[in-house]
Amino acid sequence: MEIRAFEESDWPQVWPIIEQIIRKGDTFCYDPLQTEVQAHELWVVPPPGHVVVAVEDQRVLGTSNMYANRPGPGSHIASGNFMVAAEARGRGIGQALGEYLLDWARSNRFVGVQFNAVAASNTPAVKLYERLGFATIGTVPGAFRHPTLGPVGLHVMYQNLAS
Repeated sequence: MEIRAFEESDWPQVWPIIEQIIRKGDTFCYDPLQTEVQAHELWVVPPPGHVVVAVEDQRVLGTSNMYANRPGPGSHIASGNFMVAAEARGRGIGQALGEYLLDWARSNRFVGVQFNAVAASNTPAVKLYERLGFATIGTVPGAFRHPTLGPVGLHVMYQNLAS
């Protein structure tokens, strides 16, 4: 598997991954009814942000975007997202994308990485982020409307890169 910079020609393989995940509405705080155009605008962040794909045999298995968490005084903290195709989960692709994001943040002199809204019910993601060195620094109770579980917490997860 190779992780490389996203090219616009990758979008026809990236969109189905994103669409499948957001339509379920059980892990990401993205509108499950958003259009492909809206998803593209949200996912494909402009420079100095960065978007990558995890590719094997010319097939996109996952994708990640990364960027400054906030502008101005908050621009020293990175953030990002990653999604893996359902049929490719459990193969270490999420781990590799997470490590890539952390390396990108370090090489761009961010002092930390913050994930703003991790659904507490998304146990695989929470465990992955913890393996990558993130800690839950707070939880907003009931802030995520899970389609079957009802209101669940949204974690703010953080990793300090300054030490």
